[in-house]
Amino acid sequence: MDSSSHKIYHVHGYDSRQYLEDYFSDKPDMAFAEDSLIFPMENLIKTFAEGHMKGDVLIDLSAGPMVHHLYSACDFFRHIIVLKVTDRCILELKRWLDTRTGAFDWGHVTKLHVEKENKSDQLQDKEEKVRSAVQHVMKCDFAKENITDPIVLPPADCIISGWLLEEISKNQDDYIRYLRKFSGLLKPGGHLILIGSLDMTYYTVGKDRLHAFTYDEDFARKALVGEGFVINYCNIKKRTAVSDLTDYKTLIFIAAHKK
Repeated sequence: MDSSSHKIYHVHGYDSRQYLEDYFSDKPDMAFAEDSLIFPMENLIKTFAEGHMKGDVLIDLSAGPMVHHLYSACDFFRHIIVLKVTDRCILELKRWLDTRTGAFDWGHVTKLHVEKENKSDQLQDKEEKVRSAVQHVMKCDFAKENITDPIVLPPADCIISGWLLEEISKNQDDYIRYLRKFSGLLKPGGHLILIGSLDMTYYTVGKDRLHAFTYDEDFARKALVGEGFVINYCNIKKRTAVSDLTDYKTLIFIAAHKK
């Protein structure tokens, strides 16, 4: 299939529950635990433990309705604002936040997280702490100058973005333009954490094959520096997952701050 015929996340959407089942669940055939669960978790724990990132407001701009990347953040930021590009992902996330029947079970990740932090005694409290920290879940539109128009958000101390830029960007210009919008949401000196997949051309959710912007570490670094960021930490991990659901080759974790 030609990549130009692939669906695009923020335009066409996808089955948000299937996305979680395929890439973040504890199903025996879920091949991505090492890459999509453990890799971001370990890097986030390390990054926040250094104590440089903390404050009042954290904005989450990530793909799908995932929440596991917020488990560390809720210990360092008073208010978390989650922005999503599709209504379906908002509904799926709110189902978990409101502890509704049928919500996706993140229990396997909660257990893994408290073990990684050596805080197994906090297992019962961890998910509730995340739920309490998430103050708002809102829709955003990257076609607008202010992506939350007509609402103007308070400048953020930190933004976390997992796997979003490669899912909504068609090319390098898009990536840089969207990165600039991220920067506009940050305070001077604010921090940005990017988690992504390198050298990826597609990913699959259910029966849908979706577009992914293909980029490498060098491009990501240059894009950040070009938009006025100083890179504090970067970690690259080779793919371990064996699956034809997606074709990324490596993962990237970057922590940077705005000049």
